[in-house]
Amino acid sequence: MFTDRKDAALKLAKALEKYKDKNAVVLGIPRGGAETAYYVALHLNAELSLLVSRKLGHPANPEYAFGAIAEDGSIYLNPSSSGQLSDETIQEVVDEQKKEIVRRITILRQGKPLPELKGRTVILVDDGIATGATLFAAIEMCKKRKAGKLIVAAPVSGYEMEEELADIVDEVVILEKPGDYYAVSQAYLSFYNLTDEDALKFMQRWEKEKNVIKESP
Repeated sequence: MFTDRKDAALKLAKALEKYKDKNAVVLGIPRGGAETAYYVALHLNAELSLLVSRKLGHPANPEYAFGAIAEDGSIYLNPSSSGQLSDETIQEVVDEQKKEIVRRITILRQGKPLPELKGRTVILVDDGIATGATLFAAIEMCKKRKAGKLIVAAPVSGYEMEEELADIVDEVVILEKPGDYYAVSQAYLSFYNLTDEDALKFMQRWEKEKNVIKESP
């Protein structure tokens, strides 16, 4: 059990310590992953950015993801749920999320591109993994950009998800795997949804920290 995202992130950072000072890129999945990624990147002295990946919500129940789309257009579709929808319906949801992706990149990254990933160690970070849809789309994007080594790291996930991820990335680092896992929030004493403003603050803090490091003798 973690006190909050900061507590979880600091513990996750320690589990990733072998990547400290290795010129790694830490990519948070916003919004929740922004705080987690901030503390991980700070501890590892790694580059930080946010990779925007959005779930594709079922029209009848937007909270239920039938897939996800990453900012470069990489799409993951859950075979068990997307097959129930027409191509036209899927495309409508995709188009809607593409607009949201543009909005988030504009706000959270100030329109800046992602760092160069080719040949580098890339650590995808979130505050927890539920369906994994947004991560699967993000992983596909990182592979297209030829990441040298791809790691998925999160404070909490289910056992099956960890095994599924381990088949498609180089390393998976999960701290807690509850036997009765049903939601990311169950691993936290304090857990709330971050706003755009919350996520942006962590990126702004990072810019200040980065400048301080550069100016240090």
